[in-house]
Amino acid sequence: MFYTEICKMLDIEFPIIQGGMAWVATAELAAAVSNAGGLGIIAAGSAPEDVVRNEIKKAKSLTDKNFGVNIYFMSPHVDKVIDVVVEEEVPVVTTGAGNPGKYMSKLKQAGIKVIPVVSSVALARRLERVGADALIAEGMECGGHIGELTTMALVPQVVDAVKIPVIAAGGIADARGFLAALALGAKGVQMGTRFVCARECTAHEKFKEAIITAKDRSTIVTGKTTGHPVRVIKNKLSLKFEELEQKQASVFELEALGQGKLRLAVVDGDVENGSVMAGQVSGMIKEVKSAENIIQDIIKGAAKLLNSLSSLS
Repeated sequence: MFYTEICKMLDIEFPIIQGGMAWVATAELAAAVSNAGGLGIIAAGSAPEDVVRNEIKKAKSLTDKNFGVNIYFMSPHVDKVIDVVVEEEVPVVTTGAGNPGKYMSKLKQAGIKVIPVVSSVALARRLERVGADALIAEGMECGGHIGELTTMALVPQVVDAVKIPVIAAGGIADARGFLAALALGAKGVQMGTRFVCARECTAHEKFKEAIITAKDRSTIVTGKTTGHPVRVIKNKLSLKFEELEQKQASVFELEALGQGKLRLAVVDGDVENGSVMAGQVSGMIKEVKSAENIIQDIIKGAAKLLNSLSSLS
């Protein structure tokens, strides 16, 4: 019922992509999502190329399905990571924090589908022109680095502006969000925060617990004055950011405060002094489930919703 252009393009069963979250999106999670019929993503983040290669090889040992790698263009290792995904014949790359134009020819020659994340119509048009196969239109409801537009406003405008398929992201965690995204013209969805609370996700249990116990207004946007705002769950670290920004601290001071804090939360489980990047849907997530159950709940729930809406006519 929900087999779309994205399913055909990526050779997946359901149009559901797992977000490329640094320190969170490991081989274990990516393989689990792919085995469940979606597209799992390994986050390269700022990791060196040998670490990324090891994650790709591990994922290959855990699934025979397609999976992708998210490439972060602010990484000092980006050139070598591009080489690794080509050498390892990764079929899909999602990109963030930069323009993939410089690498597009190399990736396309290797047969890799390139799907950048965009937060504006102008960027969407630009990336379509340089050869993107599809786009992930991500609203500011998402966790981590955010843009200025909401998913509800951004997605239909991007859909109307480009001819390639659009994937909706930001604020999607269940069947209702999935179906709404398709109604807006998207051909699939990307979910990050929901998959943090997948059983196969290797993030620290305290990180998952912080999401599960979150309320509707538990997230806050920090780093606005740096030009790179980030949505996180409120804690001691976010309070420090607020204090420094109110004192008009320099970008250098703010970036120094944030250095290494995501790893502190995800890996070490310090959810008070670490950066708990999570979206506004955190308040909707109440339990840890397998990746398969998360995807099946969405697909079955969306079919049920669609039937109930059909009955209204």
